[in-house]
Formats: sequence, C-alpha cells, structure tokens
Amino acid sequence: MADHRNAPVNALGYLRVMFTVVDLDDTLSRLSAVGAQLVGDVVRYQDAYSLCYIRGPEGLLIGLVEELVSRHV
Repeated sequence: MADHRNAPVNALGYLRVMFTVVDLDDTLSRLSAVGAQLVGDVVRYQDAYSLCYIRGPEGLLIGLVEELVSRHV
C-alpha cells in the first residue's frame, strides 16, 4: 500500500503494533490530546478485554488492548 496513513486496520501487508494498557479510556484521552485519532470503535470482547486502534499524527496504526479480568494460572 503506497500511503499507509489512510489504510484500513485490516489491510493486507500492513504492519501494526499492539500495546496492552491498564486503563484504555485514560490512554485514549491522553493520546487524543496529542493528535491521535480513534479508528472505528472501542470493541469489548465479552468480559475478557477491550480493543481499539488509533492512528497517530504520522499516520501509524497502533492497537491498544485492556485486559478486563485478571487471569490466574
């Protein structure tokens, strides 16, 4: 893809980085204050985790995930 800044999150061959965060709402608030834009919606998968993608000012796509329940082994 020639211009990654407008590529959809599921574009073939498009690499993205994902980070686990402690508080997704707080992280989104802080990142939007410095120019990041939410791509689509925050999606909640049962009671396990919330996931979203943001696009930074340079157009890079970043995934953020918050684990909602603690998993003990």
